[in-house]
Amino acid sequence: MKRKREEEDMDIVWQTPANPPERQDYIFRNGIRYVRPYYFEFIAHVKNRWAGKTIVHMFADEFKGRPYEYYVSAVKCGRIQVDGEMVPVSYIVKSSQKISHFLHRHEPPVMACDVSVLQKEPDVVTVCKPASIPVHPCGQYRKNTVVGILQAEYGLAPLFLHRLDRLVSGLLILARNAPKADIFRQQIEAGLVNKQYIAKVVGEFPEDEQVADANINYDAREGRSVAEIRDSAKGKAATTKFRRISSNGAHSIVLCEPITGRTHQIRVHLQYLGHPIANDMLYLSEQTVDRSSQGTSADRAAFMSNASPVSNVDEKVVKECEGNSNHDFSIDPMCTNCPNLAPKGYDVTEEGLWLHCIRYSGPGWTYECPYPEWAKT
Repeated sequence: MKRKREEEDMDIVWQTPANPPERQDYIFRNGIRYVRPYYFEFIAHVKNRWAGKTIVHMFADEFKGRPYEYYVSAVKCGRIQVDGEMVPVSYIVKSSQKISHFLHRHEPPVMACDVSVLQKEPDVVTVCKPASIPVHPCGQYRKNTVVGILQAEYGLAPLFLHRLDRLVSGLLILARNAPKADIFRQQIEAGLVNKQYIAKVVGEFPEDEQVADANINYDAREGRSVAEIRDSAKGKAATTKFRRISSNGAHSIVLCEPITGRTHQIRVHLQYLGHPIANDMLYLSEQTVDRSSQGTSADRAAFMSNASPVSNVDEKVVKECEGNSNHDFSIDPMCTNCPNLAPKGYDVTEEGLWLHCIRYSGPGWTYECPYPEWAKT
């Protein structure tokens, strides 16, 4: 669905979630994948705690990414509407009313690695997910996601999937229909699916198998988890098995098998054992930070080892996108992010973790993903 609107002598095409990502939507610059900024309609319904506020104060209080003056202008020109109608800046919102916000959307950038298709079956597609790319639309990400890129570059849609953290790379299994997705869900919930990851950790990991059996207590406000002793009342029960694959003394490559699935489980359990992931700034203590590797991630290391910053991306895709990059995108006079491609507050050099999913197996099936470059050295 597209909506045209004349505004300030501009012919604007508004997009909604019904508009699929297209190949020409992407811009590649210096090893980074950007999304060409586009006009988008955000829709929300007034929550009880918002009711009674003016439309401007509601936005300023609840959506702090833009200044108060922007919301005043947006209401006055009709970019913010209530129940499909323009309202004055003094308008008091009521519970359950439909709020529309038409804005110039800038998505956060991601590393310009190819989302490579590993296997394509009638009911299943498996891909190798690069680090830094979220799996599905969330927050400010919509087109710069695995789902969006697969739809734009391969025409794969709809897809039903399991979650893999944005900063984690590796195997991603996508069901191509709801019944197959439900089968996977039931097998995972029944504990019939085995998951294997590899990680590059600090120090010389023990040769014998290590089992971390510590509760995971996730703090949503802080965005991180803490390991607690098993008999603690805090957190949820969690178990991970670890086995060393190789070590050079300074770092080790470790096979990780999570038995449960808690937030940041592998990362926290490795920290708990005294061998955190070597570039995990969230869980590295000052005592274990390897300053020589700080700022070097799976994705960044791969780019540093290649002559071309986009050598891991399909050449045809790169040529088309770089061709599009030569054309300036539309600068919106009201946009608080223009003329930059990336939204404010996002670091275009954000890096991925040295944590990579290599294998999933269940009743009668196994899917695998190649090792990343950082695990081969």
